[in-house]
Amino acid sequence: MASFGHVAVGLAAGRAAPHPARVAWMALFSTLSLLPDADVIAFKLGIPYAAPFGHRGATHSIAFAALCGGVAWLARRERWLPALTFLVVLSHPLLDMLTDGGLGCALFWPVTSERLFWPIRPIPVAPIGAGLLSPRGLVVVVTELVAFLPLVVFALWPRASRPSLPGAPRP
Repeated sequence: MASFGHVAVGLAAGRAAPHPARVAWMALFSTLSLLPDADVIAFKLGIPYAAPFGHRGATHSIAFAALCGGVAWLARRERWLPALTFLVVLSHPLLDMLTDGGLGCALFWPVTSERLFWPIRPIPVAPIGAGLLSPRGLVVVVTELVAFLPLVVFALWPRASRPSLPGAPRP
């Protein structure tokens, strides 16, 4: 994916966060939604794509999402933070499994390193790096913009203000 879809998930999660600092939560969850792709550093380290720690390997697993949720639990800022962190990080491989290219995601690593896709794969895989600035990259970006626009609209749509009792603090 070109990452627009991942960021849209993070924005929507931030909107759903029951906290007044929604913009900060949107930024945090958008970053967390992209975190599994930090594994692209494996290319620079000479780790093959198909290796367990290669691209779409261990960082694209349920175990990695659970680890991220565990770190959020240790932070103990908010009770809902570990679950939302887990779901946002897990959304990344689940969306990548909808793409039409690559080797799939090692969703069940470390139990198995088998790479998986969903039975339907409607999202074109994004070219890595500068290839995103190609005609193929434009097709990927436009596809993601259309597919994930509802999440972005949900995330950015102004909230209706609720009437409050006289003298009550405003949210």
